Amino acid sequence: MSSKVYCSAQFLPKAGHSRELFKVLQSLEPNTLREDGCLHYVVTRQIHSPFAEGSSFPIVFHETWRDMASFEAHCQRREIVDFFERYCLAEDGWVEDWNVCVYTDEPEDLDQ
Repeated sequence: MSSKVYCSAQFLPKAGHSRELFKVLQSLEPNTLREDGCLHYVVTRQIHSPFAEGSSFPIVFHETWRDMASFEAHCQRREIVDFFERYCLAEDGWVEDWNVCVYTDEPEDLDQ
């Protein structure tokens, strides 16, 4: 059985803050990649293609964690908490909206 947790963290920057926000999010990568349990962690920005015309927030973290405990420990690290407080929750933050979701690769009826 897999215990991996996959996270997609999407961010909608406020007008005029896309480049700045992307750089701030990139700055979170080095320390996160050193965390025990972090298997993959990269921030990306949406590009356009006629073969991928879906809608999404324009900046997305793609994360893979060894297990839920590793993911939850990451979310409680001071650097991550500070990011959300400063850029997402603060009135003058650079993030208009965000969406963080976790997923598993196991089917619901794996053990049935």
